Amino acid sequence: MKNLQHLKNLYSPIQPAVKTTQGDLIYQEYESSDELSDFIYCYWQLKTENDLSEDFKYRVVSDGCIDLFFNHHKPAESFLMGFCRKYTEFSIGTSFDYIGIRFRPAMFSMLFGINAKSLSERDSELKLHLPALAQWIQSEIKADQSFQTIVGILNTKLKPEFNLGSKSYDERFLKSLAIILERKGYLNTETDLDTGLSPRQLQRVFNFYLGTTAKSFSNVVRFQQILKTNPSRQRLKRDKLYFDLGFYDQAHFIKSFKTFYGVTPSEAFD
Repeated sequence: MKNLQHLKNLYSPIQPAVKTTQGDLIYQEYESSDELSDFIYCYWQLKTENDLSEDFKYRVVSDGCIDLFFNHHKPAESFLMGFCRKYTEFSIGTSFDYIGIRFRPAMFSMLFGINAKSLSERDSELKLHLPALAQWIQSEIKADQSFQTIVGILNTKLKPEFNLGSKSYDERFLKSLAIILERKGYLNTETDLDTGLSPRQLQRVFNFYLGTTAKSFSNVVRFQQILKTNPSRQRLKRDKLYFDLGFYDQAHFIKSFKTFYGVTPSEAFD
């Protein structure tokens, strides 16, 4: 669909807490197949090569996405992570291997018809929402399969789900979503989303597809835009990039950034 391709080109969610190999810890992302790329941003794996000396705290920053993930060695343990208005930190032990699917904003609910609001601000067991898919993961995913092999298996399994011709969705919502992404989250959602939806309808569809309000999602998109520029500490202070995204002073910018990331901009871009 043309609308979905446009949305895909407008937004690339960033998870910067673990980017590359860090000692015995590995984080990697793998692109989905072309047929699924309108819906899935990436597959990811977070694993240890050897036992760590202490429990690892994995910080997930706000990105507007819903993730499905499972324990590679115990695939019966599968979960969904919904929209979060602030960063989330997990203590996941000293040895682990998690594999996940990061769905583009709104795509999980468009595909599976699950109200995203029911998933917001928490992780929950996949079997409570999609029991057949949870059982399939438990049956088909093996501990000795490589990450690349599993990506291929998931691509094949999910492809039939991605037939939007048999699903209902609201074009006005997609247009509203596109406006937010085109404006990089810097807009007045009460006046700038003139797509034919009343304020009540707008709140309803955003809660269903994204799990939050248009305003909260816009704030996350604005935060992600700062991550995308990846400024140095010096450039952040010199160019005052936060003015371009509607922050009126440095104090409000730092407070907002810390809510979404968990640390200050200086710490994040050091």
